Amino acid sequence: MDYNAMIVGGVADDPFAIDVARFIGQQADISDLISYKSFLNTEFCPRFISDERDLEHIGQCLRGQTVIVISTCCGEHTRNARAMRNCLIARAAKDNGAARVVLVEPDLFYSAQDRGPQEGHGQPAFTRSREDRKKFDGQPFSSRLYAQLLRTSGVDWVITVHNHSISVQRIFAEEFKGLFLNLKPTDLYVDYLTRHAIMDPRGDDQGFVVCAPDHGATPFVQEVYDQLKAHSEHLLIGFRPALLFMEKERSGERKVDIRARADSPTRLEDLTGRDVVVVDDMVRTGNTIAECCRRLKAAHARRVIFMVSHFHSSPEVKENLNDPAIDEIVTTNALPAVLNRDMQGRLRRKMLVLKIEKWIADTLRCKVFCECAPKYHPPYTVDVSSKNPLWGPMRDLRG
Repeated sequence: MDYNAMIVGGVADDPFAIDVARFIGQQADISDLISYKSFLNTEFCPRFISDERDLEHIGQCLRGQTVIVISTCCGEHTRNARAMRNCLIARAAKDNGAARVVLVEPDLFYSAQDRGPQEGHGQPAFTRSREDRKKFDGQPFSSRLYAQLLRTSGVDWVITVHNHSISVQRIFAEEFKGLFLNLKPTDLYVDYLTRHAIMDPRGDDQGFVVCAPDHGATPFVQEVYDQLKAHSEHLLIGFRPALLFMEKERSGERKVDIRARADSPTRLEDLTGRDVVVVDDMVRTGNTIAECCRRLKAAHARRVIFMVSHFHSSPEVKENLNDPAIDEIVTTNALPAVLNRDMQGRLRRKMLVLKIEKWIADTLRCKVFCECAPKYHPPYTVDVSSKNPLWGPMRDLRG
């Protein structure tokens, strides 16, 4: 690594940050580059390590360097604490001469607080009503505040993974003058599906079905489908993926009704004997996904795979997704707690995690350092429990 750059984490022992640094070629340990001090009054004070004998370059130990801060939400610190740590690390970098500070935060903090009570508090894809603004009455417009705090602290770029909020994407793009990357794992999912998860095609050459569980997931599912279709056209023995659009109607706080949309290219009655891949950006309760998958199995789908970028390992999620209608769960480690077998619980028997540190390292090389060198292939490593039947076949991808 000769980019005049260093990679540090939001905490000293963040495995995600350590792996990204390793895959990008950083030789020094993060703990040798920065110390994470806390005073007796509990205030956090990061300190980039410099030559203690050098009295000529005080405040310039990072002069001209790019500092990349990797911030994930795993471990003992809350999201609030990690957000403040990001600001202080960025300010420490800039106060000691860094030319650029890049924040890599796979699950961007405060994205769920993407609107506020007033007109102009948020830029969603729909026209806000008074009822929508009332939901946020008395609250801060937190996502914009977080973007402004990062910018004021010295962060120049923000890189995140599959952010679900149009409003947040627009806020960060505006605050950071376009230096905001919302990475979508389309390539990762297509690679996994085409290499490892595509089942035998049916006799009528009908391949598997890619399913959007609701309107919000439709644009990304369309991207996955388009790439899968392009890939299939280059195969000697091809498969023909299909699209299924579902929609939901809430009938209670935790109750949803799922049906195929009127404009769906594929109908539920077309699913007999086919494999279906349900794709979404996040799962918080699992109610909608579980109900969607039950509808698919009721339509005689042979196998149902759920692919999701952000997996929140809540008790409710684990309870709802422990459903026989879901045969396999594939997620990323954008929320690294999912790697903990205890957090997976009973789901470890059907859960597979695509670790994205190689993908992040490739992105930094190409986008930040403008060096589009050969990329890792595949752009992920696999983490899978020995309780999962895929544990043996995935041996070569477990890194």
